[in-house]
Amino acid sequence: MSAHAIIQKSQLEGATRLDAEYYQPEFLVSVSNLRKFELQLLEEMTSKMEVGFVSSMASHFCDSGVPLLRTQNVGEFVTDFENGIVYIDEEFHKKLEKSQVYPGYVLLARSGSIGNASVVTKNHPVANSADIILIEPKENVLPEYLAAFLNSRYGRFQIERGSSGGLQGHMNLFSLEKIMLPFVSLDTQQRISMIVLQGLDEFENSRSLYQKADSLLLEELGLEDFDKRENLFSITNLSEVQAVHRIDAEYFQVKYEKLIEIIKQNNAKKLGDLASMKKGVEVGAEEYREEGKVFIRVSSMTKFGIVKSDQKYLSDKLYESLKNDFEPKKGEILLTKDATLGVACVLNEDIQGIISGGTLRLKLENEEVESEYLALCLNSIIGQMQAERDAGGSIIAHWKPEQIKNVVIPILPKKIQEEIASLVQRSHEARKKSKQLLEEAKRKVEEMIEKGGE
Repeated sequence: MSAHAIIQKSQLEGATRLDAEYYQPEFLVSVSNLRKFELQLLEEMTSKMEVGFVSSMASHFCDSGVPLLRTQNVGEFVTDFENGIVYIDEEFHKKLEKSQVYPGYVLLARSGSIGNASVVTKNHPVANSADIILIEPKENVLPEYLAAFLNSRYGRFQIERGSSGGLQGHMNLFSLEKIMLPFVSLDTQQRISMIVLQGLDEFENSRSLYQKADSLLLEELGLEDFDKRENLFSITNLSEVQAVHRIDAEYFQVKYEKLIEIIKQNNAKKLGDLASMKKGVEVGAEEYREEGKVFIRVSSMTKFGIVKSDQKYLSDKLYESLKNDFEPKKGEILLTKDATLGVACVLNEDIQGIISGGTLRLKLENEEVESEYLALCLNSIIGQMQAERDAGGSIIAHWKPEQIKNVVIPILPKKIQEEIASLVQRSHEARKKSKQLLEEAKRKVEEMIEKGGE
């Protein structure tokens, strides 16, 4: 942002906003571009805007039931119904009239990943939390167009304006209602909506292909119906307790023993025998920059690659001093070992960046295994349950490198590995296509506004 801005008294928007951040020059330019159109306020284009249940729902959490969406489940355009989902019981959900989510709604993250707007396409019971604003567009407003605008530069700057001033960004309903949108024809909305829908279709295709790869892996190993429930007790030998230096009952759950037995029946090898490992580095929050070279933290990692959520950057000078030891290379596997454990992804292209201390770089040294196959094993119950066992009992999840080296990996026949790897690669390609289409939808909105017409 610019260091200062000079405005006329007539430009002050009443007595409600006198803070300098609100009148940044780039904001004023964006407002000027918008005013080339007939504008409507968001409250005029919607039938309903609500936040979810504002009190704690923790007492109603359960292992299955109705998915409860939180801010981390709202991405740009995409509503994630799988990762990090918690559930609430159905009886409680029926009482939450303001938190009911239906297809055609737009969800806006009001804290955390503030400003992300996603479209709900699935028709099944879902609830939203107080961190999400639920928006129901009027009949003449297509939800995909609305999400494209809110995710574009012209929606984002207004959301940033409306949430500035606090220690943590937070969007309130009043500020959201006053967001200005260009009034455009249904034909224009439909052109943008079609691009968004194509992008969402590719995203669903990516998810489906990855699920097929995971299902094929588990089917080949006989793990498709594996019972992950915990037993009330387990029996183990003293020698086993001494070998792992653990006495907590969780480590010796029967489910872990059964899993390892099945893996070992499939030509298993330890991860440390398949790949070399190198840990990242911690630089300290004081080194974070708004721009520069990417600092890849655990929160940036997904099984599909590195995401920009809450991305931090390092100065070029610090990057140059660290890159020889801590910059990952194309073909390597990145694996998280702290906080969110066992998330693995293959780097399919070189990246100028440094990995954090919560991440390991894995470099394959055994030709028996395909890199995408190995990453899928780590992301599946094969890797996740071993991480869960090793880190059990910790207040802050931490997977030690010496434990990771001992993770057992099944080595299926090369032909099956290649089939699995092909499905994963096709999943990545579909996700990349999805991202390109959704970025195109935002760009179409921005170009329309900047040229001043449809």
